[in-house]
Amino acid sequence: MNVDDLVFGRITINGQLYTQDVVIINNSIVEYRKKESSRSLKSRYGHTPLTTAENIPWNCQTLVIGTGMNGKLVVTEEVRARAQEMGKQLIVKKTQAAIAHINDKQTNLILHITC
Repeated sequence: MNVDDLVFGRITINGQLYTQDVVIINNSIVEYRKKESSRSLKSRYGHTPLTTAENIPWNCQTLVIGTGMNGKLVVTEEVRARAQEMGKQLIVKKTQAAIAHINDKQTNLILHITC
């Protein structure tokens, strides 16, 4: 996979433009992050955090979460605890740095592309 472009509010992967947060599974499947189930916590954090209520792609050894251009996406403690319980390595960093893991084997990514 190749990230052709990443700017605030959009990412281009393998020539395909995405304008919302994306989930990359098994180095191939790219889909939009379905964050509706976490939206009820938006007022607490200022925007929608990543919670275990979402369909997190745990079918990997490592889960990389890109927290946005300014690192503002909140990854809740329950997500961190769940990763530890499942024996998954969790890497949380700004999206610009997180995309370096896009071709890592046994790694899934959740990429926040705004804040």
